[in-house]
Amino acid sequence: MTHARTTPHPRPPAPLPPSVLSRRTALAGIAAGAGALAAGGVLAAAPASAAAGEPLAVEAAEATGAAEPEPAPGAMKLFTDPGFNFAGLLALGAAGMGASEVGEVLTAVNAINTAGLSEQTFSDTFRGWGRKLAAPPPAGRHGHELPSQTRRFRSLRAAQYYAQSLFYVLGTAQPADEKAVYLAGREAWDTFTSLCSPPAVRAGVPYERTRLPVWFFRPDGPVEPRPTVILTNGSDGQNVDMWTYGVSAALDRGWNALVYDGPGQGQLLFVEEIPFTTRWEQVVAPLIDWLDRRKDVDSGRIALTGLSMGGNLVARAAAFEHRLAAVVCMPGCASPWLAFDKTLRDVVTADKEETNRNWNEEVVPDLSPQLAFAVKKRFEIFSREALREARAGRVFKDLWTPAQRVIGLDVTALVAKIRTPTLVLDYEGEQFYPGQPRQVYDLLRARREYVKPTGATGAQLHCSPMAPQQHCDVVFDWLADILHR
Repeated sequence: MTHARTTPHPRPPAPLPPSVLSRRTALAGIAAGAGALAAGGVLAAAPASAAAGEPLAVEAAEATGAAEPEPAPGAMKLFTDPGFNFAGLLALGAAGMGASEVGEVLTAVNAINTAGLSEQTFSDTFRGWGRKLAAPPPAGRHGHELPSQTRRFRSLRAAQYYAQSLFYVLGTAQPADEKAVYLAGREAWDTFTSLCSPPAVRAGVPYERTRLPVWFFRPDGPVEPRPTVILTNGSDGQNVDMWTYGVSAALDRGWNALVYDGPGQGQLLFVEEIPFTTRWEQVVAPLIDWLDRRKDVDSGRIALTGLSMGGNLVARAAAFEHRLAAVVCMPGCASPWLAFDKTLRDVVTADKEETNRNWNEEVVPDLSPQLAFAVKKRFEIFSREALREARAGRVFKDLWTPAQRVIGLDVTALVAKIRTPTLVLDYEGEQFYPGQPRQVYDLLRARREYVKPTGATGAQLHCSPMAPQQHCDVVFDWLADILHR
């Protein structure tokens, strides 16, 4: 997600060179950028254009360098901490797609605030809601099992609440529960998908030494070639987010949708301990191969979307994989490394030994519990060692190795190689990759479009957490135009 969930903070002053970093200097900078560490109406749109099309006019504040307004005007404040608030907004917004219930989320929010907001209370409260809804529903008045529709949507909401719990579990007194919380959410998701009509097709697509779990959703009706959307998650989202940000919308339009776990995500991360790869085209290619063999897929109309950091992953894939008919970056993300605070980035030098010495001697000893959680959460997806240490309640010792993987995700030099029509979303108040969506758009040489959801209709902030229905309208209306035959 990225579905990253973090607190936006002002940029810290320029740090001292890494060789002279003191604990005070390093920690001050990291604290100021804790939001980046924990990461990830009116729709302003540029018209679609050809390879050398004119870019969207820069907004007045951007052009003049005027001070930015409050980044989240009108955003509902569920929690005083913006990072927790963002997570709560994601859960609340999912109600529009049936993936949460407003009353359940607000009741959980009240309970958390009453108990005192923390990673522990947030994770425990939402885990409790997951358990409650994952349990079989009570029998009807005459002892008969309730209809499968009841169990279906209870399971979808359970998957949502387990996902909320999972994000913060490393910050609790039970970090070793991470795998168990993931598996509980996965069971709820699998129950939901099995009760869809028709049930989602589950399979394992070969990838290196493992298999990518996939869930193929198709609309009820005759078996005939249909447009298909491959939905790519971000750095910390779960499959239930793909229902909210694509599956439901695809099915409503008579299209197929493919959800999958790639390296660094879902089963491959939490069970198999496989971190992210910098070669996402090698993940997407076997998915397209698998779809090509299906009679209900129009192989000429396969689109690829990427949510949060997934916007970076799909740009990389599209630069090399030319069988795609369309690609959507939600948002555009040129370099995930730039989402990390500059002071932390400056700890990382070309010298692995020096980097790790500074990290372990000058930074880690003075990390607060909140900052320790932030670095554990952000780096577990890039390093097996970081994941295992986090589950043991410790901060990893090797910063250099996972940092190289994050740095290697930079697609700045690759975006111009994309031949596929591309939609780039930006968001008013984008708190994780500010400026990067515009950068990606400007670098594109293929047919392109830029859309910026705003606070005028509550669609601001990273991935429009309060307005996923508007988000899907924008994405799928554009896809319909591109994929039309």
